Amino acid sequence: MSFLFKKTELPTPEQALPGRTQAMPVNPLHAVSGNPTQAPFPPHLQKAQFGMGCFWGAERKFWQQSGVFSTAVGYAGGYTPNPTYQEICTGMTGHNEVVLVVFDPDQITYRDLLRVFWESHNPTQGMRQGNDTGTQYRSSIDVFDEAQYQLALETLDRYQAKLAQAGMDKITTEIRKAMPFYYAEDEHQQYLAKNPQGYCGLGGVGVCL
Repeated sequence: MSFLFKKTELPTPEQALPGRTQAMPVNPLHAVSGNPTQAPFPPHLQKAQFGMGCFWGAERKFWQQSGVFSTAVGYAGGYTPNPTYQEICTGMTGHNEVVLVVFDPDQITYRDLLRVFWESHNPTQGMRQGNDTGTQYRSSIDVFDEAQYQLALETLDRYQAKLAQAGMDKITTEIRKAMPFYYAEDEHQQYLAKNPQGYCGLGGVGVCL
């Protein structure tokens, strides 16, 4: 039972693993676009951050969007600094798997990215996504400013209404102020570009925003 508790209940700060001060080394260039994966980014670009379950398929969904400059996968929303994937899987870091999206607002809007987010996964499942169960797979939107926060709330309300019409459950997505983003190991970055036949559990519910 303790294993199940760790997988589906968030730890307290005191329970969380200690982590480390050293950041995870990753390739500075995106495997698909060739653009930088780490700051500093060109000043006209903006950032968005989303949790949609397993980050492999989620990252691909965003790098495929025209106007997205770069993407990276990592961990956010918890307590453990610079965690490893193995630590994330214990459920004792508080983090979930997220995708950092760097985009050109003149080519793709934040609202467009929110549409991709809502329509590409099931935001009603709490601490799981499909067959993937655990706190690391929970749905989240990390906002970087008030404008993003208001749009996230607005689209949540609109999508909740659409889901209710379809007889679906209440949205469990967390909308939270952007917290530190810790890069995942390089093997996870652009994973489905490096492993085209790799696992992707991402799937929407067939309801459009």
